Amino acid sequence: MTRYQVQHRTSYSYDALVTSSYGVAWVMPRRMPGQEVADATVAVLPEPEDLGISSDYYGNEVRYFHVTSPHTELVVDAHSVVDVATVEFPRALLDRAWETCRPLGSAEPRAWRAVDFALESPLVEHPDSAREYAAATLSPERPVGEAVSELVHRIHADFAYRPGVTSVTSTVDEVFAAQAGVCQDFTHLLLSCLRSHGLAARYVSGYLATTPPPGRDRLVGADASHAWAAVWLGDDHWLAVDPTNDTRVDDRYVTVAWGRDYGDVPPVKGTVFTTAFSSELSVYVDVQAV
Repeated sequence: MTRYQVQHRTSYSYDALVTSSYGVAWVMPRRMPGQEVADATVAVLPEPEDLGISSDYYGNEVRYFHVTSPHTELVVDAHSVVDVATVEFPRALLDRAWETCRPLGSAEPRAWRAVDFALESPLVEHPDSAREYAAATLSPERPVGEAVSELVHRIHADFAYRPGVTSVTSTVDEVFAAQAGVCQDFTHLLLSCLRSHGLAARYVSGYLATTPPPGRDRLVGADASHAWAAVWLGDDHWLAVDPTNDTRVDDRYVTVAWGRDYGDVPPVKGTVFTTAFSSELSVYVDVQAV
């Protein structure tokens, strides 16, 4: 296992007093096979009147806070120590024909848990552009591991990593039109491609090592929270892949949460009561191997 020390600080500043701020944050690494959380804390400044911990529908840890002290700056500062290992998959799972991995109509007893991730979601529709793009890779009875890897490679080759050309609300068709985007866009695109052919794939948020382990290359997206996808292979097996970096997810990745798309698991979201006309967002992420 590789141990990481993670810091994720989100700061909001306003041009007038905020009298009340209510928010939710998905910033705590998830406890799961291949990932152990040794320590995790979240601090909110100003100190909230109420700070709670809960789990969302998908089992992610969520922090709730309500700040009632008047303020012009709000900071959500998360620290954690996480041990991560690369998860290996049996060859038989990767060699399954991709059509047999569709959860809808599957006889597998746990298939129902994956169905939600095979459907359209608010930020991942199934346009013809995505279905046709994926069809070139998803040929009949092709092994699912091979097909997913090729689709990840094609997205990495065909779409440029270019911050600023898209937003958090960009559609899959808009990403196709721009032929560019960031990790969130490439993940939504991959999800749309797979789901439009009946496969289940979930959106995963997390981090990459800012300074990778010795002998490992630094990956794109390590200066902020990152996003990738996980494809259902049957039972409780999910193959995690990163189209931004054309790779399978390994011990360089720290998983925070998963959902249908970005809208289910943004790092921080909430509501403020204020007369401010403008605000600024600042995000600092640091993931160091220790």
